[in-house]
Amino acid sequence: MKFSQELRQAVDASWNASFEHPFVNGVAKGTLPLSSFRHYLLNDAYYLSQFARVQSLGAAKADSLAVSNRMTVHAQGTFNAELSLHETFMKQMGITAEERAAFQPSPTAYAYTSHMLRAAYNGHLGDIIAAILPCYWLYYEIGQRLQGSAPDEPIYREWIAAYGGEWFGELVREQIDRLDALAEGLSQADLARMKQHFIISSHYEYLFWEMAYTLETWPTYE
Repeated sequence: MKFSQELRQAVDASWNASFEHPFVNGVAKGTLPLSSFRHYLLNDAYYLSQFARVQSLGAAKADSLAVSNRMTVHAQGTFNAELSLHETFMKQMGITAEERAAFQPSPTAYAYTSHMLRAAYNGHLGDIIAAILPCYWLYYEIGQRLQGSAPDEPIYREWIAAYGGEWFGELVREQIDRLDALAEGLSQADLARMKQHFIISSHYEYLFWEMAYTLETWPTYE
């Protein structure tokens, strides 16, 4: 069994919970309140800004120029493809530049990105790919599952199309193959640590839907 297959089996329960989460189903059916999607967009813009940093750290820690180049391409893609899509959505939803500048990420968004940055700074490229791969892979599986859904809300249709497309699938498969190649010859301690990164990130993916759906914010003490 490939390392990636082992990891996928280990998170099957949490990924199934993501597939069935009311945020994801609400996007598919067009019933998700736009307030929840708005909260998701603001937090995801923050998340992606940190995600690109982690990808860039992967480029710096790669042991070949070819892999370093590909990780850089992925970081650029996060900005050019995903963040530009968010820009479009934010304009459609009337989110102003001032609101974005003043926005503070939710506890879940902050914790998830902190987890990835910790894995990236403390580990090697294998740790980095293991920590970021659930975001790639789970979104692609969701996009594939939601193909054929036709919610009335145009923003939801665009979101489904973005993550179910073949261009995104190619990026996902590239990172899966890279993780399997990196796993060859590593110690059991390395593999166990990488598996834990993958599992924790998968938990955070579920919590991210929950954060958006419940409009999670930091507690107030007044």
